[in-house]
Amino acid sequence: LVAVLVATGTLQDTLREVTLPLRHEDIIRQQAAEKQVPADLIAAVIYSESRFRDQTSHAGARGLMQITPRTAKLIEGLSGGSTFTAEDLSDPDINIRYGTYYLRYLTEKFGGNRIAALAAYNAGETNVAAWGGSDLSLDDIEFDETRDYVESVLEKKDDYADHYSEELGLD
Repeated sequence: LVAVLVATGTLQDTLREVTLPLRHEDIIRQQAAEKQVPADLIAAVIYSESRFRDQTSHAGARGLMQITPRTAKLIEGLSGGSTFTAEDLSDPDINIRYGTYYLRYLTEKFGGNRIAALAAYNAGETNVAAWGGSDLSLDDIEFDETRDYVESVLEKKDDYADHYSEELGLD
């Protein structure tokens, strides 16, 4: 019976790792605390953007949080940085640092509206401003892909809170 319970626990952990991976939780926790962005939200964005795999999209977005070099330059300017190179986006520490900064920036820009911030992360600030800005609701999002993205991130945020609260420092 003990062997079955141990095997079942291991199987559950393995299944969770495949279906809801988590890596770099130390960086996520640190950035969440530093930038006052919920760690489960950061993890959910990383999951939705890259499934925790360093990659480059067809649009040139790079790294775990899929940041374009153009957005990275904006973040660098807003944050007072001056040494950014596009290759930096492959570094998990820098990528999560920049992505979290951008999430905080968007959340503040849109008056704390998490839906608007996530929609802007996916579809750009200009689109969100045209759709209603700080008053944006899911129903106002005109791109199906962006609406699905926001819904998915919010669902995954709950999943990360439920399954990784200790690892993300949510306890």
